[in-house]
Amino acid sequence: MDREDITHFGYQQVKAADKADRVAGVFHSVAAKYDVMNDLMSMGVHRLWKRFTIEVAGVRAGQKVLDIAGGTGDLAAKFSRQAGKDGLVVLADINDSMLRVGRDKLLDQGIANNVVFAQADAQYLPFPDNYFDCITIAFGLRNVTDKDLALRSMLRVLKPGGKLLVLEFSKPQSSLLEKIYDQYSFRLLPLMGKLIANDSESYQYLAESIRMHPDQATLKNMMLEAGFASCELHNMTGGIVALHKGVKS
Repeated sequence: MDREDITHFGYQQVKAADKADRVAGVFHSVAAKYDVMNDLMSMGVHRLWKRFTIEVAGVRAGQKVLDIAGGTGDLAAKFSRQAGKDGLVVLADINDSMLRVGRDKLLDQGIANNVVFAQADAQYLPFPDNYFDCITIAFGLRNVTDKDLALRSMLRVLKPGGKLLVLEFSKPQSSLLEKIYDQYSFRLLPLMGKLIANDSESYQYLAESIRMHPDQATLKNMMLEAGFASCELHNMTGGIVALHKGVKS
């Protein structure tokens, strides 16, 4: 088999054509407990990472925003308020279980007037060219099979001057923090997954997928090669998470 037909699912090598289904299985399994596990795993700090992302996005009234891998709608809810009645927020996710949880959550919060929901693959976004003012993808890019293809797809649907924000787990910037983080990821995360979500394997995959994701500098270069300009990155929590920003020129 051609090597380019092989990709990784965590530490496993799998056929590229099979990865999306494997990832889908993970998120079908964890969707119902996703928000609870996020708070437990990050001790609530994920809310600060997302708040910073929202600040950098700087969404204004009347703008169009695409939140890819939008999951349970944390970012979309904030963007909905900022975009206002004349704006549009598209909460997109490839996984229908996650999309249902996000839709129900936003409807329960009374946030739906300017939000639409789309089951969509980041690699093949079903939107017009030059359409969105801002695109976000939070903790989703590492699950995409062909990240370069996805970045080019995002560039296509952004308006000139529009921003892409990629919030993702990354590489800790100190060796001590990296050792502590490894112990936490590979020992505690699967245990928490088993106790809370009755699913240790999905959280083992989470830990592995983070290690297989490109580091900060590599992802920045990938964005530049895809055609984004003015690329910059912000490390948070010692580099455990990084926010990358790129602009369509």
